[in-house]
Amino acid sequence: MRDAAADLEALWQRAPAATREFDPQDVARIPELARSYLTHAIAPGTPLASAVRLRMHGAIRLKRWRKFKAVQVITRDGAMIWRASVRMKGTSIRGHDSFVGGQGEMQWRLFGIIPVIRESGADITRSVANRVAAESVWLPSMLADKAVRWRDDGSNVAHASLSIGTYPSELQMTLDRGRLIKLGVSRWGNPDGGAFNEWPFGAYIDQEATFGGYTIPARLRVGWYFDDPARFDAEGKFFEVAIDDATYR
Repeated sequence: MRDAAADLEALWQRAPAATREFDPQDVARIPELARSYLTHAIAPGTPLASAVRLRMHGAIRLKRWRKFKAVQVITRDGAMIWRASVRMKGTSIRGHDSFVGGQGEMQWRLFGIIPVIRESGADITRSVANRVAAESVWLPSMLADKAVRWRDDGSNVAHASLSIGTYPSELQMTLDRGRLIKLGVSRWGNPDGGAFNEWPFGAYIDQEATFGGYTIPARLRVGWYFDDPARFDAEGKFFEVAIDDATYR
């Protein structure tokens, strides 16, 4: 298995330093609801970061709920590495999910040695690309880019269309006076264990926090079947996470 720690550090180090600061006038022409999100998420004068480094902890459901700790880097051009350690029966599984160079993969090992999961290919790549699009809310400078297309639907939902690699996604962002409270996306996957297809995926945001001028979701419940709250709670929810720190560059 590749050295995920070294790959994560290399991804972080090669992200260029920010060269511009956020000016609310830069987003003056996008729909009002979307504008309320961006001006809530990015303080005026904040450098428009090219990357974020996140430290997090929480629980992930692997048949039963297991505690994890993780470090993640996301870059403004859509690359991502999530490196985690999951506690299982007194031991740990360590590995990573990534989207780098237009390719997605998952690699996990028991004790960091014995292979447990190794998946890649077109389906994994597309699924991870949709995930990175959703996680752009941890790097709001991605969503302030002029390439992102916004529309409002006349309610409290802003729609953001963006592409990660060659894979398009549309985020459905439910807002309360600019604060993100719910995030949905159609994600490629197989939560039922069958063939890969598009499924409703998303997160409820229970808490936000501010780091370096960025106000981001800091406590989330994440899962599949996001169009059905009861099924989400019973079957779909597999990830509960709290952000401990976020560093931008």
